Amino acid sequence: MKPAAPQGTSKPIRKLRCAVYTRKSTEEGLEMEFNSLDAQREGCEAYVTSQKAEGWVLVPTHYDDGGFSGGNLERPGLKRLLGDIEAGLVDVVVVYKIDRLSRSLMDFSKLVAVFEDNSVTFVSITQSFNTTTSMGRLTLNILLSFAQFEREVIGERVRDKVAASRRKGIWMGGPVPFGYRCADRRLLVVEYEAATVRMIFERFLRTGSATLLVGKLAAEGVTRRGKTLDKGGLYKMLANQVYLGKAVHKGIAYDGEHAAIIDQDLWDKVHSIMAVSPRTRASRTRVQTPALLKGLIFAPGGRAMTPSHTRKNGRLYRYYVTMSLIKEGADACPVGRVPAAQVENAVIDQLRSLLRTPEMVARTWKAVHAEGLPMSEKDVIAALTRLDPLWDELFPAEQARIVQLLVERVDISTDGVRITLRTEGLAQLANELKPAARNRRTTA
Repeated sequence: MKPAAPQGTSKPIRKLRCAVYTRKSTEEGLEMEFNSLDAQREGCEAYVTSQKAEGWVLVPTHYDDGGFSGGNLERPGLKRLLGDIEAGLVDVVVVYKIDRLSRSLMDFSKLVAVFEDNSVTFVSITQSFNTTTSMGRLTLNILLSFAQFEREVIGERVRDKVAASRRKGIWMGGPVPFGYRCADRRLLVVEYEAATVRMIFERFLRTGSATLLVGKLAAEGVTRRGKTLDKGGLYKMLANQVYLGKAVHKGIAYDGEHAAIIDQDLWDKVHSIMAVSPRTRASRTRVQTPALLKGLIFAPGGRAMTPSHTRKNGRLYRYYVTMSLIKEGADACPVGRVPAAQVENAVIDQLRSLLRTPEMVARTWKAVHAEGLPMSEKDVIAALTRLDPLWDELFPAEQARIVQLLVERVDISTDGVRITLRTEGLAQLANELKPAARNRRTTA
């Protein structure tokens, strides 16, 4: 006969600390006194209470993610839960449904690996299974596959809805373009910002240079909602078809519900410039623009030289010639005619080289000081340094304007080329190219 077991003795029950995790994909309804997260938690807490005889104890910490997708693991509540699991504070993870924890099969595999490494059990109260068995893991993978399929179907529906709305010209959210504000899912023009947008389009049309334009805008303190416009931001603005009144979806533009800020004619002119690379723009012929040294170039004896050209075999050849050569013949002047491109390049090379010398920096600083312009010597150095890398991007007309601004005269002789600079022009150019003013005026 077996001896009777001692009275009042039993095997101790291990306490299992249970953490409840809840999630909702959208923020809709979260402001209510009793919302979806509360409903999930209430059901999970009741289940934990029903397992009290098995040693289940509720962890008081709330692990809630309201307004977070189950398609990734970037959720604050989930990260907090994983941190407590790795710290050894949780034994069981309880959720209402499996897709509350994740809708991605790959992500869930990562979570299960973390659970197993830390001897944590996972329980879904509406889908009974145990992840510690092979059958439970198979069931889990099947459920997850359907959850991921459901997520992808929902994504396709959302994308189709967005595409249909864009075809109707409806604004579907995202960063609101400068020049507009959003109200009732519609873009409305903000007139003082729209005026800045038009001004930027028109000035790009005149200068043809993004580098020069952003420099001038920065110097004038013009910003886009408090942020200085760089070249990337400028090109993005000039390419944004929203300003034409269009709604764009996957590269296709549809008529939008909102009002246009830029008319089609201005848009077409700006984009005809943008279609040409900056280097190609700078190297185009100067036939349609004033000659670079017109009114500035003189032959020996102070004889003025005038631009001229001739065509041979379909090619254009440009020159500067003296009037005496035209009237009196080749013997009237030792330098009667010079190739335009050759002398212009010589002048430009000398000019760019001169502007980098300490003597020219000092001379420009004196001119700036004499003009009473608000620039430091450091600003002058920065301004003159900016011109050299900027030059090749300028339109010929803008290059001609700068040469006319800086050069008083160019004297040609049999020995070479000598440049006389305009002091007041140095001060004006430095002021145009100066760094952004400290006291900015903003457009928003």
